Amino acid sequence: MGLSDLLGFSRLKTGLTRTRDNLTTQISRMVKGKTTLDDALLEEIEEMLIGADAGIDTSVAIAGEMKRLAREKRYVNDEELNALLREAVLSHFKQQDYCGFDEVVSSISKPVVVVVVGVNGVGKTTSIGKLANRYRQAGKKVLIAAADTFRAAANEQLEVWAARAGAGLLTQKPGADPAAVAFDSYTSARSSGVDLLIIDTAGRLHTRVNLMEELRKISRVLKKVDPSAPHEVLLVLDASTGQNGLNQAKQFKAAVDVSGIILTKLDGTAKGGIILAITSELGLPVRFIGVGEGIDDLEPFSAEAYVESLFGSERAVE
Repeated sequence: MGLSDLLGFSRLKTGLTRTRDNLTTQISRMVKGKTTLDDALLEEIEEMLIGADAGIDTSVAIAGEMKRLAREKRYVNDEELNALLREAVLSHFKQQDYCGFDEVVSSISKPVVVVVVGVNGVGKTTSIGKLANRYRQAGKKVLIAAADTFRAAANEQLEVWAARAGAGLLTQKPGADPAAVAFDSYTSARSSGVDLLIIDTAGRLHTRVNLMEELRKISRVLKKVDPSAPHEVLLVLDASTGQNGLNQAKQFKAAVDVSGIILTKLDGTAKGGIILAITSELGLPVRFIGVGEGIDDLEPFSAEAYVESLFGSERAVE
């Protein structure tokens, strides 16, 4: 494990502290001294997973996988029983393709176009700044387009984050057509050799039909200049909202072609199990997770690191 991976793992493990304390500590107490995975214990494990917002269906599936593994593998103590839980959760992620954002965009001709969507208050602007910073640090030329033309403070907030990240920023006058902003930003990005174009959109209630139609229009306009654009539509969700965030995701996915999730505020919630529900019920990968307030506190999601942060031992960081 390299230094950057080690630091990322450490931040993730710290960010999941409340989830780990509320989930795995209780599970460890339940299985301590037990060497039989009976139905009563499985039901308790299901309840704990549901309490962490992993979702009912996902929790039942994980418990079922534990039962299957227990038939295949002998275990003699609670530590080995806990290892079955880790393996069952990890198997959940292996059922789908969870290649990272870097791998997704590496074969795309620049500019790579990313549209960022979400409701107000989930940390969308902050996530855009962190994403821009991540790729600026990797030596990429980044342009942020301010297509939220309705909220008065939107441009000012983006200006702060763009400056901190060392990214370019394209803005237009208040009330401008967001789709026109997206079009102009793509034209500018292509002519100036930008590697990554991040398009901010207005925070909106997922139930507002007219605002969701605006997102569709942005996508249609981009496809006129690049049929493959946008290459990613990232939905920002607040981890602390739990199942409410999942409902938001379902609405956004129905309206626009969401390709991945940025999960924020993971450091302040005991509902870190929502990652399991998102990946299971929506079939969407979590691209990035926010684990703090700093500009560097945006981590690419790794199923292995996530599971190890929740259920693993200190050996993971050796």
